[in-house]
Amino acid sequence: MIRILIADDQALVRAGFSALLDAQPDMTVVADVADGQEALRVARRERPDVVLMDIRMPGMDGLEATQRITADESLADTKVVILTTFDLDEYVFEAIRAGAAGFLVKDTDPDELLRAVRTVVEGGALLSPGVTRRLIEEFSLRARRPPDDLPALDLLTDREKEVVALVGQGLSNDEIAERLYMSPATAKTHVSRSMIKLGMRDRAQLVVFAYESGLVRPGWQA
Repeated sequence: MIRILIADDQALVRAGFSALLDAQPDMTVVADVADGQEALRVARRERPDVVLMDIRMPGMDGLEATQRITADESLADTKVVILTTFDLDEYVFEAIRAGAAGFLVKDTDPDELLRAVRTVVEGGALLSPGVTRRLIEEFSLRARRPPDDLPALDLLTDREKEVVALVGQGLSNDEIAERLYMSPATAKTHVSRSMIKLGMRDRAQLVVFAYESGLVRPGWQA
């Protein structure tokens, strides 16, 4: 059973999402809250598999709550999915850097929401490559220099750098395997090892790293 926490300051959004998710045989909403502070408190108590987190909330906003949840070792298995009204939102980019698994616009199709929740729990890539790439390119174009806390590229082997660059360009494991003439299982292993070496929680953070480290430049096409 997938356990879900919803954090949004709009009661109607919480009610709508709760009704949809609770109706699924493999999902249950353990709580819904209206601010980031409560989201953090309840997440620590309930240890949900997924937190659907609004960015703009009173008091502690979704960005700070995401940072605290992803930094909490006791919540290492909890995935944060950002909810936003606009699909290109600067706070969403910062949340992904902080460890969020990705984002969804609030008016997303119900089937897409359900698919996203299941995908992120399974450890897959939550966001479509095109949307992820567009988000990262938008804000990497504005960045003057890489962040001071960016992991060193020399942590990766040459092959791992190739794989991470292709992840950054939006390729799936199967597509990476075809491009580099390896099996999908080997591609998946390279992706997993790269995330471990770089201290990344998920594929979304690996995409951010690919751009910020210079492995991929804005505007590159796969």
